[in-house]
Amino acid sequence: MFNLLRNALILSLFIVLWKPTTVCAQQMMNMLEHDAKPYYFGITLAANNSNFKLMQSQAFLKDDSIMVVEPLRTMGFNLGLLANARLSQYFDLRFNPQLVFASKNLYYKELYPVQETTKKVESILLSFPVQIKFKSDRIGNMRVYTIAGLKFDYDLAANARARRDDNLPKIRTTDYGYELGAGFEFYFESFIFSPEIKISNGLGNVHVQNKDLRYSNVVEKMQSRMFVFSIHLEG
Repeated sequence: MFNLLRNALILSLFIVLWKPTTVCAQQMMNMLEHDAKPYYFGITLAANNSNFKLMQSQAFLKDDSIMVVEPLRTMGFNLGLLANARLSQYFDLRFNPQLVFASKNLYYKELYPVQETTKKVESILLSFPVQIKFKSDRIGNMRVYTIAGLKFDYDLAANARARRDDNLPKIRTTDYGYELGAGFEFYFESFIFSPEIKISNGLGNVHVQNKDLRYSNVVEKMQSRMFVFSIHLEG
């Protein structure tokens, strides 16, 4: 899956960079006034690949029925807005609130009776990342940048999951974490096209352990993990 997202970024770069040689030779600098703007806005479209970092409980070691509990990677998508404030020539402050549709599923293998079970832990997150953006000088109509920041997530689907399936491991409504990433900015005549890859990982334990639920009792700790490929369109 990491290879798929990496290939998507490479494809985006190829599409933007590929031009006939005669056109490249006559290339003009686009949006020269943009670098002096104190702030600007944009929209974000993204694909995510998410799962849990999981730690089994002492009950799992003692249980002779559930033999395996593992997280599964699944795909989802993000929709968001972007606000960028210029701090200096090389640093920006970026706020990128997003609506995240993600699924972090759990795989169980049981011995008595012999069966394999997948518990679908679907989330609809309101994510609020605040990031510092470090950007290079422009190279023609291109720029490279990196980002680092913190995020706060609110899971709109947490309570719905609890009502729907009493046997489903329960997830906390809120989470917090960090984000690290890198991307490119390509300047066109009227907008900026920015492909970006980042990791967005939770630091808190989102699992609400319930010793009365066998699928929950064998899990001690779960932390969210997400790999994101984004396209930002900025004005």
